Amino acid sequence: MRPYLLKECTWKYLKTHRYELAVLPWGATEAHNYHMPYGTDIFEADAIGAEAGRKAWEKGGNVVVLPSIPFGVNTGQADIYLDINMNPSTQMAIIRDILEVLNRQGVKKFLILNSHGGNDFKTALRELGLQFPDMLLFTCNWFQALDKTKYFEEEGDHADEMETALIQYLHPELVLPLEEAGDGKDKKSSIQGVRERWAWAERKWSQVTQDTGVGNPKKATPEKGKRYFEDVTDKVAQLFLDICQVKPDELYR
Repeated sequence: MRPYLLKECTWKYLKTHRYELAVLPWGATEAHNYHMPYGTDIFEADAIGAEAGRKAWEKGGNVVVLPSIPFGVNTGQADIYLDINMNPSTQMAIIRDILEVLNRQGVKKFLILNSHGGNDFKTALRELGLQFPDMLLFTCNWFQALDKTKYFEEEGDHADEMETALIQYLHPELVLPLEEAGDGKDKKSSIQGVRERWAWAERKWSQVTQDTGVGNPKKATPEKGKRYFEDVTDKVAQLFLDICQVKPDELYR
């Protein structure tokens, strides 16, 4: 039993142990180019949550990682077969139910470990913060924690070199040979403000990319994935520790 993973804990252990921070990994189920599994975001959420949880726990972080949520916001991919969409309002309801349990049972710190670019939890946590004023609510995108250019040669944000390398390292049996992958070439918005990223509109995925990828995966290797995984879990583990250690009246200095 790894005591920082709720799914492995026993009632015998949990009758007496109380945690400081609960972490909820949140993924998605969607196509990832031709060569990657639909569960890529889930595998990443599971692995990064577990490894960061281990590293934080071994440094004294009293953290529990909850089972990952497997479905995310895929509203722009309605025509892609079995991309499973979960609406933001549904996510809100799920988070509220979880917070009701945690708040009632004295776990006052909560972090969403987000593994999918289509998920955006800030608005939900703003509203829920008013409903649970005694709780500290956080969200993070692990894929934004590091400068990817220090690890990978090709840019991208979906089934790209980074994600391919990670799954090559974590689950090599699930990645097809890279000669079967598409090149991840994507079309840019016709709207200048959207291209410059100070305006936003949801991407219509099947119009943006033919192979469902955004970013060329062909230079990915498991060695690159391992190096990135070790460093990103160090960074996420430190976030777990910082949240565990912070006092509610010392959030700012």
